[in-house]
Amino acid sequence: MRNNIESIVRDQYASTATSGLSSHQEGVRAVAEAFGYSAEELSSIPAEANMGLSCGNPTATANLRAGEVVVDLGSGGGLDVFLAAQRVGPTGRAIGIDMTPQMIELARRNAQQAGLGNVEFHQASIDQLPLPDASADVVISNCVINLAADKNAVFREIARVLKPGGRLAVSDIALKRPLPEELAADVMAYVGCIAGAISIDDYRAGLAAAGFSHVGVIDTGADLNAYSKVEGQGGCCSAPAAPAPPSGTTPAPSAGACCAPAGPTAAKATSSLTVVGGAAGGSACCGGGQTPANEEGALHERLIDLLRRYNVNDYAASVKVYALKP
Repeated sequence: MRNNIESIVRDQYASTATSGLSSHQEGVRAVAEAFGYSAEELSSIPAEANMGLSCGNPTATANLRAGEVVVDLGSGGGLDVFLAAQRVGPTGRAIGIDMTPQMIELARRNAQQAGLGNVEFHQASIDQLPLPDASADVVISNCVINLAADKNAVFREIARVLKPGGRLAVSDIALKRPLPEELAADVMAYVGCIAGAISIDDYRAGLAAAGFSHVGVIDTGADLNAYSKVEGQGGCCSAPAAPAPPSGTTPAPSAGACCAPAGPTAAKATSSLTVVGGAAGGSACCGGGQTPANEEGALHERLIDLLRRYNVNDYAASVKVYALKP
């Protein structure tokens, strides 16, 4: 089960990394702004670093200071790495960790475009960080830990790489109450960041067990349906989202011939939450080879059906997570 989940998530990351999603699209920009990024922040980094995958803005709450070393778990196209790099300055370092080669390649291209010399990216899973003990001042993450199969291993790794007195500032999805059995058991609901999320209480307990103090997991009250502003994001065989059309015109429909029709999505199976009426991205449909609709499309149709019947805001929340390493 774990290997299958990781494979699907990795494939969806790969698909999104090559999708063309960026801040140039109005919907992608709207998702980022809905979860706390300012227009000024988004304009200060390469547009391709933002793909509408956030559920918060950890760099806004991490109290980053010049000279610090910051590690971003699940760094994607580099959005939070680049913002962190600006805050810690040339004497600091911002390090991105992502398990998907295509995301690492995209992030490195974006870093070259941004001209930032104090960033680096490593391909690795977030429960096995390629970093020395006590090497980071701050660990951040943005809607990624919910996808980890072994979250306690992730918490222990964060504690290992943080210096004494180091801190954690994470944006994530957590559960407010148990999911309906049908939703909790569905593999595509896991990939869509629903079934893999743990409860707010379990989040606190897991961090405490890993040795953290002053643990806080706070429901931001953000509307998770903000993700539906991005059309075709992560949808199997959907075309890359096009730039916003001129006022008064109708956007061209997305391609979707081999799989389920594209609809509003939250492509956080690249690391975000798929919302009511949305379709999660396919595991390999157009990114890694054509998969027939009767195979991959069935998964999408299943998730669409589930999410039309459940309002995820009733069960899940965007949370801010804080903790200190003694």
